[in-house]
Amino acid sequence: MSVLVVGMSHRSAPVELLEKAAVGAEDVPKLLDEMMRAPHVSEVVLLSTCNRIEVYAVVDAFHGGLADVSAVLGRHAGLELAEFTEHLYVHYAASAVQHLFSVSAGLDSMVVGESQILGQLRAAYAAADEAGSVGRVLHELAQQALRVGKRVHASTGIDAAGASVVSEALADAARGLGRDLAGTRAVVVGAGAMGALAAAHLRRAGAAEIVVLNRSSERAERLADNIRAQGTPARAGLLAELTVELVDADLMIACTGAAGTVVDRTVIAAAQDGRPERPLIVCDLGLPRDVDASVATVPGVTVVDLIALQRRLVRGAGNDGADVVAAAQRMVADEAQAYLAAQRSAEVTPTVTALRRRASDVVDAELLRLSSRLPDLDDTVRDEFTRTVRRVVDKLLHTPTVQVKKLAEGPDGSSYAQALRQLFELDPQSPAAVATPRSGDVIVALEAQLPSADEEATK
Repeated sequence: MSVLVVGMSHRSAPVELLEKAAVGAEDVPKLLDEMMRAPHVSEVVLLSTCNRIEVYAVVDAFHGGLADVSAVLGRHAGLELAEFTEHLYVHYAASAVQHLFSVSAGLDSMVVGESQILGQLRAAYAAADEAGSVGRVLHELAQQALRVGKRVHASTGIDAAGASVVSEALADAARGLGRDLAGTRAVVVGAGAMGALAAAHLRRAGAAEIVVLNRSSERAERLADNIRAQGTPARAGLLAELTVELVDADLMIACTGAAGTVVDRTVIAAAQDGRPERPLIVCDLGLPRDVDASVATVPGVTVVDLIALQRRLVRGAGNDGADVVAAAQRMVADEAQAYLAAQRSAEVTPTVTALRRRASDVVDAELLRLSSRLPDLDDTVRDEFTRTVRRVVDKLLHTPTVQVKKLAEGPDGSSYAQALRQLFELDPQSPAAVATPRSGDVIVALEAQLPSADEEATK
C-alpha cells in the first residue's frame, strides 16, 4: 500500500478550471465516500482551498488508484478526464510525502510561506476522519505533515511577513483606492474561516467599520462580535442587505465558499447608482467565484479576484527571500527522508519478529526431540544445554536482524526484508506488484509525470 497524490493548483491550472473542480465543504463527504468505494483505494483525504484541489489516497496499485481518483474528480467537475489531464499533477510514494510536507510548509502556496494552509490541512483531515476515510497511514502522515509545517514556519521565518491571499488582495485593493485602508468602510460577504481572516486583516489595517453579511445571521453576528471585541466597530446582517450596505462602502470582500455566484451585477450596479463618482473595490476570493464576472463592467468598480492575483504573483515571483525558501526546502527534504526511513524501518519489524519466532520454534522442536531421545538426561545439564542453544541462535540472528533494520531505512530497504522473507520462507507470497498499466492516452499522460513510478511501487 502506498500514498498517491492527484491534484491541480494555481501552478498547474487556470483559475477557471479550478473553479469547476472546486469541492465545497458540503460535497466533501460524498466525494470521500465515492473514492472509498473504489476498488483500489483504502484511505483518502481531500484538500480543497482557494487555489488547489488535492486528493491524498492510500492505494494498492498506482495505475488502479490513479484511475479511481481521477474518475471521481472528473465526474464532480463535469468534465471528461481528457479535458483536464494536462493540468493534473501526480505524486506517488516518497514523492507524495515530500509534496505534502512542502504544501504544509507553505512552499507550494500562491503566496509562498503563508501559514493559512496549516488550518486548511487540519480541516481536511478532520473532515476525512469524521467521514471514516482515514486509517493508520494517512493519520500518521497528516499529523507529521502538520508538525513539519509548524516547524518550518517557526524555524525559518518563512511567513514572517504574514502574507496570504487575503493580504495580497487587500494590497491590490489599497492600490485601487489610491491610499491605505485606514479609515475605510468594508463589507465582508461570508462569515467562515476566510471571512474571519479578511476581517482580521482589515482590523489590523485600521478599517473604520466592518459589516459582515452572511446567509446565516448567527454566524455573521458571531464574527461581528469578535471584531468588536478587538476594538473595531462592526455590524452583522443578511446577504439581502448587500446593496444598501455597499452604498457607503469603499471595499467589499466576498469569500463564502458557495457552489455558485452569490453577488450579481444588478446588486453592484444598484449600489453604484447611489454613489456616483465614488470608486468601489470588489475582492472576490471564492473558488468557485462568488462574484459574477460581469461586475467588472460596472462603472467605478474595480474587481480583484484570484485570476488577477495569480497573474500578478506569477509575474512578481523573484528571488526575494530566496535564502529563507531554500532553508525551508532543505528542512522539508530532510523531514521527508527521516519520515520515510522511519516508515521503512517500521515495515521490516514484522519480518524480524517472524524470523525470531521461526528460530524459536526450531529450537523448541529440537529440544523436544532431545528430551524424547535422552529422557534420563540430568536436569542441570539439560538447562545448561537449552541456554547454550538459545544463546547460539540469538547471536547468529543478532547481526542480520540489526543490519536488515538499518538497511531498511535506505531507499531500497523493502527489498532486504523481502529477501529475508524468501530465504527463511517467512512469507510464501511476494508483495503485490503494481497493477498492469491500463491503456489509453489519459492514463499514459498522467504516468508521464512519474518517471520512476514502477520503481516507487516496489518500495
